[in-house]
Amino acid sequence: MSDNLSTLDSLPHEILTNVFVRLPIKSIVTCTAVCKTWKSLIQNPTFISNHLHHSNNNNKHPLLLFRLCSLELAEAAEIAEAVSEMTFEENEKEQYVLHFDNQDFNEYTRFDDFPFHGQSYGGIFHVVGTCNGLIFLADDLYGYHYKFFLWNPCVRKFVKLPKPNITFFSHGGYDATVGFGFDSKANDYKVVRFVTLEEKGQKGKSPPEVEVYSLSTGKWRMVTALPPIGAARGREPEAFVNGALHWVALRKTGNKFLNFVMVFDLGDEVFREIALPKLSDQNGDEYWVRVSISAYGNSLALFQPGFPGHRLSIWVMKDYADASSWTKIKTLPGAFLVEGIPRSHCIPKGFRKSGDVILELYGGYLSSRDLKTKDFKDLRIRGYGNTFVDSYVESLVLLDKPNQQRKRQKRKRNNNRKQICGPMLYKIHRFRFFLRCKTQNRSWSKHSKHRTF
Repeated sequence: MSDNLSTLDSLPHEILTNVFVRLPIKSIVTCTAVCKTWKSLIQNPTFISNHLHHSNNNNKHPLLLFRLCSLELAEAAEIAEAVSEMTFEENEKEQYVLHFDNQDFNEYTRFDDFPFHGQSYGGIFHVVGTCNGLIFLADDLYGYHYKFFLWNPCVRKFVKLPKPNITFFSHGGYDATVGFGFDSKANDYKVVRFVTLEEKGQKGKSPPEVEVYSLSTGKWRMVTALPPIGAARGREPEAFVNGALHWVALRKTGNKFLNFVMVFDLGDEVFREIALPKLSDQNGDEYWVRVSISAYGNSLALFQPGFPGHRLSIWVMKDYADASSWTKIKTLPGAFLVEGIPRSHCIPKGFRKSGDVILELYGGYLSSRDLKTKDFKDLRIRGYGNTFVDSYVESLVLLDKPNQQRKRQKRKRNNNRKQICGPMLYKIHRFRFFLRCKTQNRSWSKHSKHRTF
């Protein structure tokens, strides 16, 4: 075996690269443990980029990522704001599952080792988006919280973002929305945060504050370009299309409110805006019109729920950035039959590669609807609120980054306590914590994740 390994190790890097890039993700990760040469080659940023390029060009079996929650976890999240401390059972976890985006829609794999269980305030993270195998998670569903993670479940790597510049303590009350995408010019992943400050007056009358996190620098910075006047509509979904992030924003003009698409180009870091079709007959005031945006191939789609019967209108921009090309392609009824049972309240979740829209019906039933033939497919999947669906590609992004940030911070805090308190006081603190755990009937070990002082 050692002779065979020596022979392989002596092969030119070009040949090794051509071999590795064609292997499944799990096999590539395993190869990093074979020898230092292979580990260095595979964790090289150039190889990671080449592997991603190869995966995108040879994606014969498109995948869909689903984030699902149990009913118990979803209900707990709904009341999290009214409860000061939440506890969750081990089986009440967010589930991340990949399905083949084909006719059979069979399961490809699932990620059972979600590393952030119990770390969000309400028990459920806000899945902002996914890009090149990375999933961006934000703990911003309830209150002012600043936990953000970039996570690649395929290689079990993540990066915890630092606290942003704009917080409640630094700027007072605000409303914020975040987006995530890839800057192909700088070969960098960026998180963008749009913040509407309460102190600047009524919503939609001033431009938002905008800050950007760059994975390459690991820091937040304020954007110097002046954004359009308008406020992003809460935590509605964003769309990453053609190198830019898109949000539905609200602007006040005179006594009326108007919705439009706020665009932020990740490469040039400049703003644009795209007009929306007429969405309301109420004297042109669109304040109460709730719309959300989605990527639709290389363009945009718009979802507009309405009445009666919770009907859903779908608009598509046929030519990207051309506002005159918005076309209403379908108005869906508010009820479907699932196993012979009427299900209503259809909530759009996104699109499949085929162009079929994925809907969540009452009771959490997920379905797929062909907008041309009207064919309906029950996906045999149930979610309970906060369900996330998007296209996914496996990648090695973050493989060259360690999951050590939280461990380093914890070790630093413990070392500081040792220096300040001295060895004897440090032992006293440990002993007190052990007694407290025993009183509360909690298990304790030297390496317990609950070990705090």
